[in-house]
Amino acid sequence: MRLLLISSSTLHGSGYFDYCATAVTTFLGSSVTRVLFVPYAVRDYDAYAAKVRDRFARLGLDVDSVHSGQAAAAAVRAVERAQAIFVGGGNTFRLIDALWNQHLIEPIRARVRSGMPYIGSSAGSNVACPTIKTTNDMPIVQPPTFEALGLVAFQINPHYLDPLPGSTHMGETREERIREFHEENDAAVVGLREGAWLEISGPRLHLRGATGARLFQRGLPPVELAASASIDFLL
Repeated sequence: MRLLLISSSTLHGSGYFDYCATAVTTFLGSSVTRVLFVPYAVRDYDAYAAKVRDRFARLGLDVDSVHSGQAAAAAVRAVERAQAIFVGGGNTFRLIDALWNQHLIEPIRARVRSGMPYIGSSAGSNVACPTIKTTNDMPIVQPPTFEALGLVAFQINPHYLDPLPGSTHMGETREERIREFHEENDAAVVGLREGAWLEISGPRLHLRGATGARLFQRGLPPVELAASASIDFLL
């Protein structure tokens, strides 16, 4: 399988997909000229698709959205014919609800497992995991299940924020929420900071970007992962 799982599509001080644009084009290579976009994580599909289409055009890539035109009439067929797929960020509950309701979980899973490149950003990275239980989002809709694509064996917490020394905030830190997850679940969690992404190619898993990540495993202290770390063991 080949996956590019990005924490955030935008990094502070840069535009949409600017900081990871080279990673996207390198990952897709010259053989991919057209990408199928999944906009279900936001409400306005048309506006979201237009935004992605404009940005990817500057990368030399054409974009079809799974919700529009012929794709809407045959979403499963669009997935089956796609050269590559990009699942965008937004609300993870809304995204997984639509993927199940549109009967796209199994087709996407099958295509990616057979080699179709998968790009996910934020919520799109969440749904590549076994479940969406480590999302940061509010459950604005009720999906039929928290089960997701299961393309990787670990969980991702995108937009991961480190505890702030001296903070007077009384709510749970991200680390505490992940610790609660491990009170009930076994899967490892990669706290993926903004500016970082995971690249998977077959049996190899690398952390890319400049900001690094933290690895949380049940019963163990968190481990800092430096940029360019090889973490194949998570696969």
